[in-house]
Amino acid sequence: MLSARAQCLIQRLSLGYRCMSAASIAAKVEGVGCQPVSAQTICRTLHHIGLHGCRPRRKPLLKMMHKKAHKQFVEDKQTKDMDYWNHVLWSDETKINLFDSDGVKRVWRQPGEEYKDKCVLPTVKHGGGSVMVWGCMSVASTRELQFIEGTMNANMYCDILKQSMILSFRRLGHRAVFQHNDPKHTSKTTTGLLKKLRVKVMDWPSKSLDLNPIEHLWGILKWKVEERKVSNIHQLRDVVMEEWKQTPVATCETLVNSMPKRVKAVLEKNGVHT
Repeated sequence: MLSARAQCLIQRLSLGYRCMSAASIAAKVEGVGCQPVSAQTICRTLHHIGLHGCRPRRKPLLKMMHKKAHKQFVEDKQTKDMDYWNHVLWSDETKINLFDSDGVKRVWRQPGEEYKDKCVLPTVKHGGGSVMVWGCMSVASTRELQFIEGTMNANMYCDILKQSMILSFRRLGHRAVFQHNDPKHTSKTTTGLLKKLRVKVMDWPSKSLDLNPIEHLWGILKWKVEERKVSNIHQLRDVVMEEWKQTPVATCETLVNSMPKRVKAVLEKNGVHT
């Protein structure tokens, strides 16, 4: 039977250090003079108070300026109807691993705490990977998908805009709006090209993955690719393109139709992760 002091320490450690393992908590408890305790006992104690070891959600690390920008964005967009969102061309880049090389971590959390700051795993985009891709989508379907060789700079991105993006953009008609966000996308070269192409660009806040429907499409794509059990890079490229092209229109519709709810959720959270 654990002492009240030990139980209090276990709870304090798990809530203060969400990624601390049960074994580490056990060592800490014993290290301050409490009775020896096993990792299994730590888990049972935490389960009793509603804390369970879960994989942390991966979300970009948000600074105060990001939260303010998110809040301003959703305040401006909260009155937009589906006719507006249906004319948006969404774009983004992502990496797709041949094998899962990102490691597995656990975090102690209660139901409903998935996106609390202490329960998410901050990420920095594109720290390496097997295949890098740029893609775009609209409510109608997935659009162009381009493989990126090496590190994409402003000139490479401009080539994608001219060769791939503009065709998909013009299919959306005169009310089309282009969404993108990345430091290279705000270079003078890029902004000058978009102005020349007469592309209306959405004012998009940095690190807003929870707002961008294409982020969820990437998740679906990666899950489908993982199920195919590819064994080399050439197969990976082929399968990625195949699965991308086979994405059901209904999937795109569902993701874009969720935009009003996404905006509302971020507004209710004052600009933090949803």
